[in-house]
Amino acid sequence: MHTAPTSLPAQQQSPHPSYPLTMADDNTLVRVCTLLGGRQLVRRLTELGLNQGAELRVVQRQGGGLIVARGETRIALGGGMAAKILVTDAAIA
Repeated sequence: MHTAPTSLPAQQQSPHPSYPLTMADDNTLVRVCTLLGGRQLVRRLTELGLNQGAELRVVQRQGGGLIVARGETRIALGGGMAAKILVTDAAIA
């Protein structure tokens, strides 16, 4: 029987652990590793400046959502959208 080779998802292949933005501590600088979701969501996040490699800081949590800062810009994200942004600590990225 022939089995196809398996590969780990991109976030597990990284030498640094990644986690959803919703789990980031307040006022901690994180770097975007991966954007999960469909083409439209990835496009929308990229238009907001939340592309791979961007450094963000969680400013405030509001219910399930949060407000992040990218430089001097503040961006409000719903919990579902924030959960699809995988980040790693900027200090180790």
